[in-house]
Amino acid sequence: MPRFVHYSDIENVYDGPERAGRLAGLVTELDGPDAAVVGSGDDTAPCVAAAVSAGRQALDLYRAIDTDVETFGNHDFDFGPEATRDVVADSPQTWVSANVRDEDGEPFGAAEGVVPWTVERVGGERVGFFGVTDPATDSLNPMAADMTFTDPYAAARDCVAALRGEGVDRIVAVSHLGGGDDDLARVDGVDLVLGGHVHSERTDYVDGVLCTRPGVNGHAVLEVTLDDDGARVERHSPADAPVNESVADALRERIAAAGLDEVVGRVDEPIARTEAAIHGGECRIGNLVADAYRWGADADVGLQNAGGLRLGHDLAEEVTLADLLSVLPFEEPVVEAELTGAELLDAFRQLTATAVDFGEDHWWHGHVSGAAVVWDDERGDLLSATVDGDPVDPDRLYTVATPEYLLHSDHEFPSIDERHRAGEHGIQHEVLAAYVREFGIDPRIEGRIRRVDGADSERVAAESTTAPEGVPPSSGSAGEE
Repeated sequence: MPRFVHYSDIENVYDGPERAGRLAGLVTELDGPDAAVVGSGDDTAPCVAAAVSAGRQALDLYRAIDTDVETFGNHDFDFGPEATRDVVADSPQTWVSANVRDEDGEPFGAAEGVVPWTVERVGGERVGFFGVTDPATDSLNPMAADMTFTDPYAAARDCVAALRGEGVDRIVAVSHLGGGDDDLARVDGVDLVLGGHVHSERTDYVDGVLCTRPGVNGHAVLEVTLDDDGARVERHSPADAPVNESVADALRERIAAAGLDEVVGRVDEPIARTEAAIHGGECRIGNLVADAYRWGADADVGLQNAGGLRLGHDLAEEVTLADLLSVLPFEEPVVEAELTGAELLDAFRQLTATAVDFGEDHWWHGHVSGAAVVWDDERGDLLSATVDGDPVDPDRLYTVATPEYLLHSDHEFPSIDERHRAGEHGIQHEVLAAYVREFGIDPRIEGRIRRVDGADSERVAAESTTAPEGVPPSSGSAGEE
C-alpha cells in the first residue's frame, strides 16, 4: 500500500528559516519505508535565499528530507539552465522530466541524471513516476526562453507506454501543469496526479483519478495513500512540527552572509501581501512598487503585474533589504516601455482575469502609478482611464515603467512586448529599495483602481475621472520636495 508525501511550490518558505525547518521536520515525520517523498516543482525559487544562492539553498532541504522524486516548475529555471543543472547534479533525488528540452533541443539535464520516468519501490509496490512541466514556461520565465517545452500529454502517453512495459503496479504523474492536470488525469493508465503550479490547494477526482495540489509557500503537505479501495488524502500543516535545526541554521547563514539585514525603512501600519490584497484590486504593496518603478524610470506610468508580487509576511515595523527582496525576488530589471495611448488602453483592459486567460478567474492582474482606471466588473469593460489627470490620448506616446518579464510573457499584459523596450533602470528590488530610502514607506489606497458594477457603471461612465491625490512625483521633481 504505497504512500506519497507531496509538497510543491514551496517558494518563499526559505525566507523564514524556522518555517523551512518545520517543513523539513514535518516531511521527515510523515516519511517511512512505505512512502515516497515527492515534489512537483517551484521548490527552488523564487525567494530571498534563492536570489543569493541561485537556488542552491534547496539542497539543504532536499538532503534533510531525503526527497525521492522531483520535477521542474517554471521558477526552477529562474537563474538559467546552467544553474538548474548544477542543482540537479548535487540533489539526492531523481528528477523526472518528460517534456523539457535544453538549448540544443535535447532532453534537459540528461548528463546530470534527469530522466523522463523512473520506477521506485513504494509500500511494497513498483510505482512508475514521470514528470511534466507547463509548456508555456519559456514564455512565463525569460531565463528559460532558449529552452523548449513540448506537448506534456504526448510525453505522458509515451511514459505510460514505457512504464507499462516495465510492468509497474501504479503510474504517478508528477505535474507542474496547474489547470492542465485535468487532461493529464484523462491520459489512459495514469493512477494519480501529484500537481502544482496553481497556488490554491486541491484534492479532487477527474474521471476517477485523484489530483492533488498542496498550495504555496509550504503551508501544507499532503499525505496520499493508494490501496485497492482507491485513494485517501490527509492534509498536514507544518505549523506545530519540530524544527530541523540544520535546515534552519543553513538558511540563516546564507541570508546573513548576503548582508540583507540592512534596515531601509519603517512601516507604521502593516502592509499585507496576501492573495486577497494583491489580486483583489488596488492595494498598498502594489501602489508602493508601481510608484517606485515610475520614479526610478521617470516614466509617465508605473505598472506592476500582480503575479510578480510574491505572497508572504506583512511588511511591518523595521523593513530590511531582505523584506523588499522577498516582495520582488527576481534578478530582472525595471524596463521603460513606450506605448501609444491606444496600446496603453489595451494594457489597462488586461488588468483583469476577464481579459487575460491566466491564473484564477477572480484575479486582478495589475497595479498602477501615475494613472487611474475605472473598471465595470459586471460588463467586463474599461469605463475610463487617465494619466496625470488627463484622459488617455490614443495617439500620444506614453512611457511605462514595468518588469522586464512583461516584454516576454504572453500571459499577462500581452499588449506589451519586446518591440516596446526603450531602456532599463536597475534591478526591480534595488529600484524599490532606492525609492524607500528616498521617500519612506507609507503607501495608501487612493482610488487609482475603481471597480464598479450595475447602476454605478452608467454614473461613473459619465464622470470625468481625475488623477488620485498623493501619487509620488517622477524623478524629475523628486529632488524639489
